[in-house]
Amino acid sequence: MADPNVQSDKSTGDDKKGRELTIVLPGPDGTFEAVAHLEHNEDVAQPPRLVKISKHLLDSSTPTSDDRERETHIIISTASGHRTASHFFKECVDPILATLYPSTHETFTIHTTQSASSVLELTNTVLFPKADEGKPLRVILLSGDGGIIDVVNGLSSRPTSTAYIPPQVILLPLGTANALYHSINVGKENTWGLNALASTASHPLPIFTATFSPGARLLVDEARSAEPLATNSLGHGVLHGAVVCSWGMHASLVADSDTTEYRKFGLDRFKMAAKDALYPADGSLPHAYKARVSVLKNNAWLPLQEKEHLYTLATLVSNLEQPFCISPASKPLDGSMHLVYFGPTSGDDAMRIMGLAYQGGKHVSDPAVRYEAIDGLRIEFQGGETEGRWRRICIDGKIVRVEGDGWVEVRKEERRVVDVVVVDGTA
Repeated sequence: MADPNVQSDKSTGDDKKGRELTIVLPGPDGTFEAVAHLEHNEDVAQPPRLVKISKHLLDSSTPTSDDRERETHIIISTASGHRTASHFFKECVDPILATLYPSTHETFTIHTTQSASSVLELTNTVLFPKADEGKPLRVILLSGDGGIIDVVNGLSSRPTSTAYIPPQVILLPLGTANALYHSINVGKENTWGLNALASTASHPLPIFTATFSPGARLLVDEARSAEPLATNSLGHGVLHGAVVCSWGMHASLVADSDTTEYRKFGLDRFKMAAKDALYPADGSLPHAYKARVSVLKNNAWLPLQEKEHLYTLATLVSNLEQPFCISPASKPLDGSMHLVYFGPTSGDDAMRIMGLAYQGGKHVSDPAVRYEAIDGLRIEFQGGETEGRWRRICIDGKIVRVEGDGWVEVRKEERRVVDVVVVDGTA
């Protein structure tokens, strides 16, 4: 599906040297449009370079609202992806904002992350109080999936007042996988979210709540330390997500590849970790994960017959990476949750199944794969796994280790805490 705001997308000679992308951005007051000419290299995960931006007046005698009452915050995640967020903002995003919002862009508040907890702290101390008192907010987020998840958790961490207004978030995908961005914009030209800078349309972001048994710990600092989770009124640990909850192979790959050394390889880090996990050095089969797994459908928990598992994943999105379609039945922001599951198998067969996901989601038609819409997922370990590494749960890239007799329960969340800015009627 073509994006009408993308006027041209052509090669500037050799594709390896760069491609030109021209984006037309309507002015927020309806009296002009900005035309941004960009160039980027398709062979690397680097954001585009702004070549030129121009402004064209329109024949409009009736200006529309420019949404000036919405307070704008810009969050630059310095450590995301290839650490290009700061440069991308200075060289590309800021000039576009100055053109679109000439009278107000200097009032936008810029926040640069200083640590892994910066976005969550900012949400707790700045964004939530303003939203809860009824202040309309726009948040421009230069980050990967971790950034929006920290915003979701900060906004979901306490009850809201009747005055609460969900902040609007513009996603500029500066992470490694950018699952949420690519799922929202599936089938469209990748404009790195820049066309959303001129949009005032938004859609509620579907989220889920993962509740953990007492003793579950969030692994941090490359799993060298563990922290307690925020808890609910029953004392159970809680994390909120918008992308995926997984256990087994997927969670292990995310956890094992989340190191400084692995991150140097970008998306390839997941494939490198997969080879280590699926082909043990002693020549044995991949680990068969042991637990009781149940799915929630029509308000009833239905246990799976299988007692050993390899891949157990519940997701609200279609793509975990731009080319990796994990749930082809998911539509942008539709709020559906799908289970993707298969049991113990050989490393070769697991790689074959995952390879089908890179072919438009063909894995869901494989006889070995269970794929269905669900409302929740529950995993109960019941002492079946003595080693903590087999009890790691992935919630949108964050890793939680559950106790030996512990459990995790995931349900779709009905609360609306944040809206995502969309373009051209998405969702």
